[in-house]
Amino acid sequence: MTPPESTINWKRNLTVAWLGCFLTGAAFSLVMPFLPLYVEALGVTGHSALNMWSGLVFSITFLFSAIASPFWGGLADRKGRKIMLLRSALGMAIVMVLMGFAQNIWQFLALRALLGLLGGFVPNANALIATQVPRNKSGWALGTLSTGGVSGALLGPLIGGLLADTYGLRPVFFITAAVLFTCFILTFFYIREAFTPVTKKDMLHARQVLTSLKNPRLVLSLFVTTMIIQVATGSIAPILTLYVRDLAGNVSNLAFISGMIASVPGVAALISAPRLGKLGDRIGPEKILICALAVSVMLLIPMSMVQNPWQLGILRFLLGAADGALLPAVQTLLVYNSSNQIAGRIFSYNQSFRDIGNVTGPLIGAAISASYGFRTVFIVTASVVLFNAFYSWISLRSPPERIRIPGE
Repeated sequence: MTPPESTINWKRNLTVAWLGCFLTGAAFSLVMPFLPLYVEALGVTGHSALNMWSGLVFSITFLFSAIASPFWGGLADRKGRKIMLLRSALGMAIVMVLMGFAQNIWQFLALRALLGLLGGFVPNANALIATQVPRNKSGWALGTLSTGGVSGALLGPLIGGLLADTYGLRPVFFITAAVLFTCFILTFFYIREAFTPVTKKDMLHARQVLTSLKNPRLVLSLFVTTMIIQVATGSIAPILTLYVRDLAGNVSNLAFISGMIASVPGVAALISAPRLGKLGDRIGPEKILICALAVSVMLLIPMSMVQNPWQLGILRFLLGAADGALLPAVQTLLVYNSSNQIAGRIFSYNQSFRDIGNVTGPLIGAAISASYGFRTVFIVTASVVLFNAFYSWISLRSPPERIRIPGE
C-alpha cells in the first residue's frame, strides 16, 4: 500500500538514497583498477589490442546507459522512482555476478553493455529526492546527495585494488554484487514514496514533455552544460598520469603521485558540494553555476603552464571545489523548471547527456594530446568551458519561471 505523502520522511529518504549512491559509486569503481588486467585474463594479448579492448569495455557501459536512460525515466514517471531504484540495484548485482563467470572478452563486453542498460540508480535517486524535498532546500539536498556517489567512487578503487591483490580478480565481482544487493535491501525496506501509478495513455509524450516546460531552451542548455562538465572532466583523465610523469621526471612513486592528483578534485567536491548547494538555495543556483564555470576556466588555463606535480595538484583541488557546485546547481535548476509529473524523464535525459560526455571526453582528450601535446588539452578544455559559461549566462539572463507545484 502506498503511504500518504504527509507520512514520508524526506530526510530519511535522503540518508538512504545517499547510502545507495555511495554503494553504487563504490561498486562501479571497485573493478576499475584491474579492468585491463581482467581483459588480459580473458585472453586479449598485445599492447594495442589490450588498449583497444580496455577502452571499449570501459566506454560501452556509458554508451548503453545514455541510450537506456530516457526509457527508464519514462517508466519511473509511470510506475514510481523507488521501483526503478530496486530494478537498477538488483539488475546490476546480477550482472556483476555474471561478469565474475565471464569466459571470454565478448561475453564480458556484452555484460558491460547490459550493465549500462540496467543502470540508472543515481538519476532516479536524484528524481526521487528532488520531488520530495522542499524547494528551498533543493540545492543543499541535491548537493549532499551528489557527495554519496563521489565518495563511493573515491574509495572504490582503493578497496578494489586491495581486494584484487588479496582474493584475485573474479571474487571482486562477487563482492561488488553483494554491495549492490545491500543497496537493494536498504532501498526496499527504508525508502518510502507516495506515488500514484499513471496509465500509459495518460503519459505525456516526448514532445508534450518539451512543451510542458516553462523554459525549454533553458532546460536544453542545462543538458548541454551537464555534457560539457563531463567532457571537461573526462578529457583530462586519459593524459593525467602521462602529464604527471612529464612534470615529475623519473620518480619511483609515480603511481602514488598520479593517484593522489587524480583523487584530490573528488575530495574537494565532497567538501564543497553541500555548502555551495546551501549557498545556492540562498542566492540562486544560476549564480553558483555561472561563477563555478568561470572559476573552472581560470583554473584550467594555468594547469597548462605548471612546472611540477604539486602545482597541478593544488589547481586540481581548487577545480574540484568549483566542480562540486556544478552538477547540483544544474539539477536544482532542472527541479525549478520541471514538474513532478515529468521529473523522472528530465533527470534521465540529463543522465543521457552526462553519459555522452563520459564517452566523448576521454576520446577528445586522447586525440588532442596525440596531435598537439598534453598542455593543449587544458587550453582546449578551458575554451569549451568558457563557451559553456557564456552559453549558460545567455540562457539564464532572464530569471527562470519556477513551476508552482500544488500544495507548495
